[in-house]
Amino acid sequence: MDTGTIITGLLIPFIGTAAGAACVLFMRKELKTGVQRALSGFAAGVMVAASIWSLIVPAIEQSAPMGRWAFLPAFIGFWVGILFLLFLDHVIPHLHRSINQAEGPKSHLTRSAMMVLAVTLHNIPEGMAVGVVYAGLRSGSANITSGAAMALALGIAIQNFPEGAIISMPLFAEGKSKSSAFGLGVLSGAVEPVFGALTVLIAGLVVPAMPYLLSFAAGAMLYVVVEELIPEMSAGNHSNIGAVAFAMGFSVMMALDVALG
Repeated sequence: MDTGTIITGLLIPFIGTAAGAACVLFMRKELKTGVQRALSGFAAGVMVAASIWSLIVPAIEQSAPMGRWAFLPAFIGFWVGILFLLFLDHVIPHLHRSINQAEGPKSHLTRSAMMVLAVTLHNIPEGMAVGVVYAGLRSGSANITSGAAMALALGIAIQNFPEGAIISMPLFAEGKSKSSAFGLGVLSGAVEPVFGALTVLIAGLVVPAMPYLLSFAAGAMLYVVVEELIPEMSAGNHSNIGAVAFAMGFSVMMALDVALG
């Protein structure tokens, strides 16, 4: 696989974030709570489906020669991913949109900065997920097709679009200029191609570790879903909106993976 294809795949999710952040340049008001809840649910559905179909299943399939122990690399990688995000959650100060109290170590950062850091934390495992899938495709040893890799990149880009809007619009509502809110929204997604590229390099050096890396990305993404997105989509009244959006996101990602894979 040529380098240009990998770079394109790594950039697609980032483009989704940047396009969503650009909404602040054209919209005057912050997104309604119900809309934000639905978008969080949709993003959660996409990430859960991607974790299963694009990451955990290929990890287990690649470990098939281990017989009844084929689950072990996926099990180990999954838990390392969970613990990695748990570690980042404790060492990086951040603030979720639905919670007024900051998380992580005490900091003198502004509310806006901590909101951006929260989304940045969210985007790290997504970038790693795309990176490890393209690394597996390049190695030819991970039972991953070019269509499956593109499906994951597109799925994450689709759910990144509303996330870009969800971060830039509140920043504008809190007093940031439209250009600043847009720039911070774009910046929150810049970690995706960076961590994606780093993952490609690491996976290329340690090909036998591919099942561990695939499930690591899955564990990290599912941590984000449970710790951040599910509380946001379920908060307040009419939480069924988030549940229906979750189902839509899950089915869209599942369809993409099967249709393109």
